[in-house]
Amino acid sequence: MGIFDSGVGGLTVLRSCLAALSAEDFVYFGDTDKFPYGDRADDDLRERARLVGGWLTEAGAKLIVVACNTASAAALGTLQQELSIPVIGVMAPEARAAVQSTRNGRVGLMATEATVRSGSYERLILDNDAGVDVTSVACPALAPAIQRVEPYDDEIVRLVDEYTAPLREAGVDTVILGCTHYPLVEHLLRRMLPGVTLISSGEEIAREVTENLTRRELDRVDRLGTYRFACSGDAESFRAFGATFLQMPLGRIDEVDPSGLLAR
Repeated sequence: MGIFDSGVGGLTVLRSCLAALSAEDFVYFGDTDKFPYGDRADDDLRERARLVGGWLTEAGAKLIVVACNTASAAALGTLQQELSIPVIGVMAPEARAAVQSTRNGRVGLMATEATVRSGSYERLILDNDAGVDVTSVACPALAPAIQRVEPYDDEIVRLVDEYTAPLREAGVDTVILGCTHYPLVEHLLRRMLPGVTLISSGEEIAREVTENLTRRELDRVDRLGTYRFACSGDAESFRAFGATFLQMPLGRIDEVDPSGLLAR
C-alpha cells in the first residue's frame, strides 16, 4: 500500500489505515522538499504526482492513496488514467461523509488555496446532493504553521479563529477538514466551531481502502503488516515532525529523489 502527501500531514491518514488494515504493508512518501503544495500550479502538481506515483509503483505498491487534498484535486484523474494500479484520493469519501452528516444542508470546507480554487469539493458535494450550500475557506497559512515541531501557540489560535469565522457566519453544521494537517489542531477547531461535525480524511479513507481491497480480492489477513517511510527532503526533519503526526515510532526513513527512483 502506497500513501503520499506533500509533507507529514498524510501520516494522519496512514495512522487510521494502520489501525484498520493491520495485515497490510505500507510505504509512505512525504514530498517534504516541495512542501507546501498549496501554492503550486496545477501542471506542476500533476508532474510531481506522476513522479511520486511512479516511484511508489516501482516500490511495489498494489494501491496508492493520494493523501494530499491539493494533489488529489489537481492530479487524481491523471494518476488513475496513467498508473496500472488503483489510486484513491481523499476528497470523494469526505464529500460523501459530509452530505450524509449535515442536518441543515450547510457544509463548510477548510483547505489550501489550490484546493479551494479547483472547486473539486464543491462539485463532489453537489454531485451527492445538489441542495447543499457549500462555504469554502482558503487557509494558506495554516498547514505551514502546523508543520512545526511545536505548533500550539497563539499564532495557531489566531489563524484558526480567522479561518473559522466565515463558517460560523454561514451557520454550517458540518465542516470538511480539507488538508491532512488540520486534524492536528482538531481541539482548537472544535472550540471555534462548537456543535459542528468535523469530517477528516483518515477514517473515511481507511473505510474506502478496505472496501476497495476487499472488492478486488487484494486484501491480506492473518498477519501483522509492516510500514516504512521515505521523503524528498531531510530525513531527520521528517522524523521530528512525523512522530507527532503518526503518534508511533517511525524507524528507518529513506531520502528519495522520486525523479530518479533511487534512495540517496
